[in-house]
Amino acid sequence: MTHNIIELEGMEFHSFHGCLASERLGGNLFTVDFRGETDFSKAAESDCLEDTADYSQIYDITAREMATASNLLENVAGRIVKAIRERFPQFTSITVRVSKRNPPVNGKAGWSRITITDSNK
Repeated sequence: MTHNIIELEGMEFHSFHGCLASERLGGNLFTVDFRGETDFSKAAESDCLEDTADYSQIYDITAREMATASNLLENVAGRIVKAIRERFPQFTSITVRVSKRNPPVNGKAGWSRITITDSNK
């Protein structure tokens, strides 16, 4: 079996994740990066979208999960991984990274990030 990688990086969302009331009211900029490993040798031969993981569907799944507010980025990333896994069980590995712009800390920080990797290996 050949393992190939499909990625969708830099998906941007204005969402309302966080534990603080100010985060829930005003929201923040979040980016999500996706990486999946699967065998898409059939698609390489057929040139048919049906033979691969359609990244527009991955985007739509991610957008749906980003629209549901969570306290923790861990929860958001976990829900995205689970939903993508349910739609595309052929992935042997899924990695999702969720980044929050200007996290509320006692100092300057450009981003906070959480990365979850789920592997069937």
